[in-house]
Amino acid sequence: MTTMNLDTLKANVLNANLATVRHGLVKATFGNASGIDRESGLLAIKPSGVPYDDMTADHMVVCDLDGRSQTNLYRPSSDLETHLALYRAFDGVGAIIHTHSTYATIMAQACQPIIPLGTTHADYFHGTIPVTRHLTPEEIKTRYVAATGDVIVESVAGRDPLEIPAALVAGHGPFVWGDTLESAVLNAMILEEVAKMAWHTLTISPSASPISQELLDRHYLRKHGENATYGQN
Repeated sequence: MTTMNLDTLKANVLNANLATVRHGLVKATFGNASGIDRESGLLAIKPSGVPYDDMTADHMVVCDLDGRSQTNLYRPSSDLETHLALYRAFDGVGAIIHTHSTYATIMAQACQPIIPLGTTHADYFHGTIPVTRHLTPEEIKTRYVAATGDVIVESVAGRDPLEIPAALVAGHGPFVWGDTLESAVLNAMILEEVAKMAWHTLTISPSASPISQELLDRHYLRKHGENATYGQN
């Protein structure tokens, strides 16, 4: 990977991190975004604990898929091992975002999967957004961050991770991903909005049911896949 391309990756990852703040998904130093260059196997991720107001592209930490820093200037996000687990498991993923956005975190704390109650959900998520199992005491003690990635992978097993580009970590909060940094930011925004809608819907009607598979497919497939019809050519 050339220096210019690496600089571009770091700048784009910085912009994704700042976008989570701009869209109200992150407060204080909660949350992180990363992006990967699959050709080189290098990723860039937010540094640990650096205030968003102070961050520059040069703060972004570049690592390989084994977590080895290529710069050694700043410590990477404390969630690095979770990001690495997802990149290793999900080949098509090019970016990952973790937030503690309010409604998605409420659903994670309640261990409540987000079922597709309407077409807003169906436009971006082709089914239920899962909640992970709780980590075991041993996992928490010995390999907490990596195990968080493992339970996310477990939660989407058997499904295309780009069709369900999010999971709620039980008692923790949401992780989302996309094939690009732009799509991951959008998915983080939509997840929070869908979680908010679900929370209010279930408050009004606790027995609310998912929309039909036919309606779910109709809305998802008009925006995704080779036969998508939404938008301009």
